[in-house]
Amino acid sequence: MTFVESIKTCFSKYATFSGRASLSEFWWFFLFLVIGSIVTSVIHEKLSWVFTLATLLPSFAVGARRLHDTDRSGWLQLIGIIPLIGFLILLYFYAQASKSPNRFDAVTVP
Repeated sequence: MTFVESIKTCFSKYATFSGRASLSEFWWFFLFLVIGSIVTSVIHEKLSWVFTLATLLPSFAVGARRLHDTDRSGWLQLIGIIPLIGFLILLYFYAQASKSPNRFDAVTVP
């Protein structure tokens, strides 16, 4: 998945917490968030807040889908509340390879 495809996918699934997100989808969107935050904070502080609020829900959604891809619950994102250690644990989970098949695969109806 390319950078632009990843951004389009994440915004088209703005609040979709079900399903799976590939490594490339997650990390390209993460890079977009970092670049967007830096650019908007340089331009104006209020614009940075607007960008953060506009991308908060899709970032949680893609994080949950990424955890689903590694066969973990999206609720594990709450580990991020723990200062530093929680962030490092989440990074470890996000960087792991996909596990297929897993309990979050789409169920097909015959």
